[in-house]
Amino acid sequence: MQRALAYGAFTAVIAFLLGYFGETWMGWVLFYIGLSVHLAMHYRNFSRLERWSHKPVLDASLEGDGEWDAVFRRLYRHEKELLEKIEHRERDIARLIAAVHAMNDGIVLLDGEFRIQFCNKTAERQLDIDSSTDRGAAIANIVRQPRFIDYLGKGDFTRPLVLRLDRYFERVLSLYLIAYAEDHWLLQVKDITQTDRLDSMRRDFVANVSHELRTPLTVLSGFVETLQEIELDADSRRHYLQLMGEQSQRMQSIVQDLLTLSSIESAPPPEDQPVDMASLVDKLYRDAVALSAGRHDIRLDSDGQGDLLGAESELVSALANLVANAVRYTPAGGTITLIWKISAEGAEFAVQDTGIGIDPKHIPRLTERFYRVDRGRSRDAGGTGLGLAIVKHSLNRHQATLEITSKPGEGSRFAARFPASRVTGL
Repeated sequence: MQRALAYGAFTAVIAFLLGYFGETWMGWVLFYIGLSVHLAMHYRNFSRLERWSHKPVLDASLEGDGEWDAVFRRLYRHEKELLEKIEHRERDIARLIAAVHAMNDGIVLLDGEFRIQFCNKTAERQLDIDSSTDRGAAIANIVRQPRFIDYLGKGDFTRPLVLRLDRYFERVLSLYLIAYAEDHWLLQVKDITQTDRLDSMRRDFVANVSHELRTPLTVLSGFVETLQEIELDADSRRHYLQLMGEQSQRMQSIVQDLLTLSSIESAPPPEDQPVDMASLVDKLYRDAVALSAGRHDIRLDSDGQGDLLGAESELVSALANLVANAVRYTPAGGTITLIWKISAEGAEFAVQDTGIGIDPKHIPRLTERFYRVDRGRSRDAGGTGLGLAIVKHSLNRHQATLEITSKPGEGSRFAARFPASRVTGL
């Protein structure tokens, strides 16, 4: 501003002197020319500012003369700081969105009419939402479940809604609506399939234990009453006592397997002691032959030298269960093959039979406690329903996995696979 005033004063003084000592009109002409040049300079800078205001950008070449240069510098500095703040805010928003997308829970933002405004990737998978096309659509048109629509209609969101979606056969979701930002809603979706399955397994376990123990107890109670109330000859009494002994032995087997399973679950990690697998596999083969009593063709296919690191008692329990199951559930005349192989990837002990096989729908649940494909047949074979549960937990403690393949009418294959870190002599 001072420079502009000095320029105006200087022009006026020169014009006055020229008019005073020369022609008056010449003074006025000089004054008008100087003023016009001054105004033209201001107009030029003002035009640049006006054009920049329509599309503000960070332009270091934006500069002017005199006070205009200071104005442009302040604008440049302000624009630079503003862009840095915007960039910082955009990074924060991007990180926040990335964090929301990374959440295990589904998040859906809804407006007051329950229309979708945003959802993370987890919610897209859980509710089958396409964020590119479903934004702005009513959530009830996407999740077309009567219970969910009724849940929205009632408006009571104090408790979450547990929903089993038809499109996902074994998917259980917990949906919870939370009000935020005045007339908006946040829909939180939790996948509780595993929790629901564990609750179901726990309920089944209690029911199965009660059922498994009730049957022999009922038999024992009935025989005791019979022996107390009826006079029996020696042969009948001997027969009843034999049946009672069988039921008592069955209860002892169930209790023993429960104790074994409990001890495995609560025991510390197994020590890495070398287990002589050649001797163990040979023992399992001889046990299979003895248990079969000539009813099956028992074969041994063993190649590769090496031992396993772990607890021998647990490995014996797990592998012996696989052998015993094959003998129990393979009809007479069938073939049972024990396989022991070692490779660079690790070791495998497998039991393959030519029995009746298992329907694939049962395979995922075979290692559950007391789960049976055929309850009557399993009891007749002498199983407690806990053998494969013991196998699974024992193998897990040795970082091993149990792989089951089976075809109805063709037989089954149960394979315990051990990682290379558990094998010695590779």
